[in-house]
Amino acid sequence: MSGSRSYGRGAAVLSVGIGVTGLVSYTYFALASHSLSDDEYGRITLLWSAVFVVVSVLYRPVEQLLSRTIAERSAQPHVLRVAATIQAGLGAAFVVAALLARGPLEDGLFDGSSDLYWIFVATVVVFAASYFVRGLLAGHHRFGTYGVLVFLEATSRCLFAVAVAVGISEGQSAVALGMVAAPIVSLAVIPFAARSTLAIDMNRDAGPAEEEAAFTLRHGTGFAAAVLLVMLSEQAFINAGPLIVSATEGAEGAALAGFTFNVLLIARAPLQLFQSIQAPILPHLTKMRAEGEAAEFRQTVRATVIAISAFAAAVAVALAAVGPWAMDVMFGSGVDYARGGLVLVAVGMGLYLIAATLNQAALARGQTKQTAACWLASAAAFVGFLLIPGWDDRVVQVEVGYASGAAVLCALLYWLYRRPE
Repeated sequence: MSGSRSYGRGAAVLSVGIGVTGLVSYTYFALASHSLSDDEYGRITLLWSAVFVVVSVLYRPVEQLLSRTIAERSAQPHVLRVAATIQAGLGAAFVVAALLARGPLEDGLFDGSSDLYWIFVATVVVFAASYFVRGLLAGHHRFGTYGVLVFLEATSRCLFAVAVAVGISEGQSAVALGMVAAPIVSLAVIPFAARSTLAIDMNRDAGPAEEEAAFTLRHGTGFAAAVLLVMLSEQAFINAGPLIVSATEGAEGAALAGFTFNVLLIARAPLQLFQSIQAPILPHLTKMRAEGEAAEFRQTVRATVIAISAFAAAVAVALAAVGPWAMDVMFGSGVDYARGGLVLVAVGMGLYLIAATLNQAALARGQTKQTAACWLASAAAFVGFLLIPGWDDRVVQVEVGYASGAAVLCALLYWLYRRPE
């Protein structure tokens, strides 16, 4: 199978699984929104935001490291040891930091709820294994299994919201427990993956000594550190809005954060769908670069950008037509969703996904430090914009800031893409 066909098939398979996953995730929040009070729902969205800020920042760098390195070198034991060492170290550092900051987290972020605090800690810890497996699956081009993993995660989480909606259980803690159960259930794919291409023969020749020396803990940590900064910036774009609104709006902060979170789901849900491109494109581009296929490299990036642009345009048109009505149906009619703001977020989402594609191209070319600098500059500008006082409507401020920040990020990464290596 040619590289382009392999990438296209992998993206198509993942699109189905992750597309369904996105719908299930919408259902989880829709059920929670209708079953809980505004303040309780706001805390659920803050918990979700906090979890995915941490797991994306800490664990996706190792997922990307495994995906790129396996595509470039194969899954030799020393590669897995380096990645596992980094992942374990990051997880341990989180546990120490979370325990030391228990008071501020429990009282400030979760309004004194010890249940939500411990669910937060446990969820982040168990996601370490999930993201490690994702990296192995992507590097080995096991995209069907990857899709099953994220689908199991979303479905198991949603069942907890269903239980509350039908009266089997009640309260925000019951809904939140789905977050810690989800990554545990998703690991059910491991036995099926291990029986096929992920099975590692530990007795095989590990390769030339110089190849093993080229991929050391220092090398892996350097790549992971740069990608960690990218992930931190990425989560700032998606989650800084609700978090800053919650922290600066006093008594109404939690409810307004929930409203802001709902608006940004327009950007968040397509990011889940983008995993169907993101997972196969990095190993695919890495392999093409290693084999000197520059023309096919550029064609893959160009085709992906065109597809994303068409998708974002379709979403913007749909939101212009039925956006406020659809948001009312999904999350209740207690607040008004502005049509123009929803369309603006859709435009920002398209620019952001194009930037994410250019990001993968830069990582495949080894431009990790430059990529991190582009993300940090854009994210800092976005957060700084959200902290500007005097806006009458904080949600509009988040919408304008998100679209503008995405445009800046896209421009910077395109500039990097056009530069010679």
